[in-house]
Amino acid sequence: MAGRVDALYIFLLIVCGMMTLLIFVCLIYFAARYRYRPGVRAEQIEGSTPLEIVWSTIPFLVFMVIFGWGAVVYFQERTPPRDATEVYVVAKQWMWKLEHAEGQREINELHVPVGQDVKMIMTSQDVIHSFFVPAFRIKQDVLPGRYTVAWFRATKPGVYHLFCAEYCGTQHSGMVGDVVVMEPAQYEAWMNGGSTGPLSATGEKVFAELGCSTCHRADAQGRGPNLQGVFGKPVQLEDGRTLVADENYIRECILDPGAKRVKGFQPIMPTFQGLVSEEQVNALVAYIKSLSPAKPAAAGADKTSASTDANRNSEGSQVE
Repeated sequence: MAGRVDALYIFLLIVCGMMTLLIFVCLIYFAARYRYRPGVRAEQIEGSTPLEIVWSTIPFLVFMVIFGWGAVVYFQERTPPRDATEVYVVAKQWMWKLEHAEGQREINELHVPVGQDVKMIMTSQDVIHSFFVPAFRIKQDVLPGRYTVAWFRATKPGVYHLFCAEYCGTQHSGMVGDVVVMEPAQYEAWMNGGSTGPLSATGEKVFAELGCSTCHRADAQGRGPNLQGVFGKPVQLEDGRTLVADENYIRECILDPGAKRVKGFQPIMPTFQGLVSEEQVNALVAYIKSLSPAKPAAAGADKTSASTDANRNSEGSQVE
């Protein structure tokens, strides 16, 4: 996005510079042309309708170009590619905690491959922070109690500074880090250097430890909704609304299950607010996202066929 943001910014600078130059030239000309001279009487000028139309229409068109260009850049920046690699980010006074979908965990450092779309799903453990990588021209507030999303695709290997751009306390200036962009082979070697297992597998363990599987069953006998394939699909609520089950919806259902109750189910699920950490919530969200639609009982065959799919789908088959 850096080139697109820079192009728009340079265009704004050129437009502002030209207007500033035009205004100063007019000021100097008018001051000289219509200066006070003894014996010369001033003339009343009533105005010019064509001139007023011109100086109203031209700026309007320029502003519409700026608006349209800015809107295109904004929506491109706010729409992560569907196949982007996901990284969960937890901001905390005063550090960045990051966990890859494959399970690698980092603090104040993010390793990514060059040329790969990276989607960051971010939340704060305490106050408002802001994820800012100047070289990538991305800045996104990180809020407590919900997820915000940012994405980038690094095009050149190197180490790039990461800052918190929102004052978050006495050690705000020390909340810094690095984004390390590596060649694909180097990144693969780094990824193989050690992991506790996929984040979705961690979420499956937390799911079982909390007893969620007793209610959220794959058959119709569960007292809670079936979570197979629910992510990204519309969900009908008891109050008549229909929502899409995204990361924020799943998060809210974990921490405040009574807020958006699914139609046809009783409000029996307890809240896990304060009982699970932000990292555990991220793991649970990753697990639910990894669940594939229910299939016939040939689990071994399912896993074999799924092994040729993308990483995200293969993780889902392992969970099954």
